[in-house]
Amino acid sequence: MEPLIIIPIIASFLLVLFSMNFWIRKEHQIGLVGEDLHKKDNRKVASSGGIIIVLGFLFGVLIYIALETFYFNSSENLISILALLVSILIISITGLIDDLFSWKKRIANEIKDGGGLSARLRVLLVLLAAVPLMVINAGTSTIMGISLGLLYPLILVPVGIIGASTAFNILAGYNGLESSQGIIILSALSIVTFFTGARWLSLISLIMIGCLLAFYFFNKTPAKIFPGDVMTYSVGALIAIIAILGNVEKIAIFFFIPYIIETILKIRGGLKKQSFAKLNDDGGLEVPYEKFYGLEHVAIYIASKIRGNKKVREIDVVFLINEFQILIILIGFFIFRGGIF
Repeated sequence: MEPLIIIPIIASFLLVLFSMNFWIRKEHQIGLVGEDLHKKDNRKVASSGGIIIVLGFLFGVLIYIALETFYFNSSENLISILALLVSILIISITGLIDDLFSWKKRIANEIKDGGGLSARLRVLLVLLAAVPLMVINAGTSTIMGISLGLLYPLILVPVGIIGASTAFNILAGYNGLESSQGIIILSALSIVTFFTGARWLSLISLIMIGCLLAFYFFNKTPAKIFPGDVMTYSVGALIAIIAILGNVEKIAIFFFIPYIIETILKIRGGLKKQSFAKLNDDGGLEVPYEKFYGLEHVAIYIASKIRGNKKVREIDVVFLINEFQILIILIGFFIFRGGIF
């Protein structure tokens, strides 16, 4: 691992960091904004910061490819990297379309939570993002000594990408939550792939982490910009792709336990209950339903018990969910330590 490999990470970080203010201004100029539902002042926030994140990620990965090609004279893993990039591009376009449709419907209907693409069309478009990995037969089709043959690339790969991108998209709605979760999970996967020998995937993870770190400065509460489906779909898909290409699916699924729980809670609500909190007159957050329909609601309840008479803040919810995610990751490292270290 040459010192030069830090260049793509730094370049991606700086591109996102210095482009974000420009993009925030542009989104306000064209009206591509949404309401921050957990603030009393009804502020309007730029809606699709994920576009800059994806561009920063592509920029960093292309620099990495250039270094491998011209400096290290290597084409190793090049096909896998290009397939990864094509998948991310396809799914980011899907997220952008979803964001734009949702934005147009909010304007037309004058409602706070306009729907974007239909669930069926969204799944179809996300399925297309799995095709680049399917055609290169990505990953290892042997699980627990059993060869799955074509079942792995044709069934399990698209299911994994659809599941991860969709699940990552529903644990959301709080300033800094999606970006910080992406940083945490990808950091864990970068450690796993480093020690399991797929160090090029560690670098791919770190490039996206650099983008997310730069974005977090603008996305943390009080947010100046939201990530949009462009980011959530792309980061969720990237997590699945890294797991597939690095053959670390089992531990990646374990890391995804919070999202599995979130999906179960959303299904409990018929996929209609929102993750947003009830905003009280004092600006504090409260569980909006009698039952929990998301980890966000569980976090609000726990935070209310911890803080007592003090109001629950948005940052408390994000902090508790992130703590839970880190705990799951630490348990995962302990359980799977034999296959990692």
